[in-house]
Amino acid sequence: MSAPTTAFVLGAGLGTRLRPLTLDWPKPLLRVGGRPVITYAFEQLAAAGVTRFIVNTHHCAERYAEVFPGLEWEGRPIALRHEPVLLETGGGIKNIEDLLAPGEPLLVYNGDIISTLPVERLLSRHREAGNEVTLALRSSGGPLQIGLDGKGRVSGIGGQQAGNAPRYLFSGVYVMEPTFLDRLEAGVKRSVIPTFLEMIKGGEGLGGAVIDEGTWSDIGTLDEFLAMNEQFGAGEAELAAIRAAIASRDTASA
Repeated sequence: MSAPTTAFVLGAGLGTRLRPLTLDWPKPLLRVGGRPVITYAFEQLAAAGVTRFIVNTHHCAERYAEVFPGLEWEGRPIALRHEPVLLETGGGIKNIEDLLAPGEPLLVYNGDIISTLPVERLLSRHREAGNEVTLALRSSGGPLQIGLDGKGRVSGIGGQQAGNAPRYLFSGVYVMEPTFLDRLEAGVKRSVIPTFLEMIKGGEGLGGAVIDEGTWSDIGTLDEFLAMNEQFGAGEAELAAIRAAIASRDTASA
């Protein structure tokens, strides 16, 4: 198996739980510690050998070109693929098929997480196991919804098919072989989860790599977003804007 040089970073989410901050900005472009959240993903992927990024867009899509003039990050090109209608993860992956190099694996990374997990460990496990898809998993830090059997194969997702297998957090980072694209239908709004469940049912190559090294978090709620910015040393103006958003939310719900 060759090493992936392209990564698909999911950037099309609406970020409804972070409103009003996301009214005029895509969630991955909100700033943590003075920099866009998505650049933390770029940093980890570049360390794993990625030389090119593809980002899907939807809400406030024009902001990406504003934040990344010339559509590049530290010399690595960024290709944008707009989704006028959100396609979810499975549809979004199929929608970039024409942008991918034939025969090369693809790394997929949620654009709204901040992590220092070593992506290289995921790639090593993927190669060793000969999987079609390998998910990066963690033992804690969020909902434990992925069952993993003793051979490192995913045995269930959520309450479906997992049995008594140990459960893990799905980090939102995974690597797939190009054959996975054949399982997806163009133009169809669909998550990857139903396809993963079909693979589990058929005993096909869906594996997991438990990687507890490094850190992992997402920017789910306004309160979590504030805490993360405080942790990362954001400036007072940025912190004040988040506190104002929390205050407006609390006023609206009172």
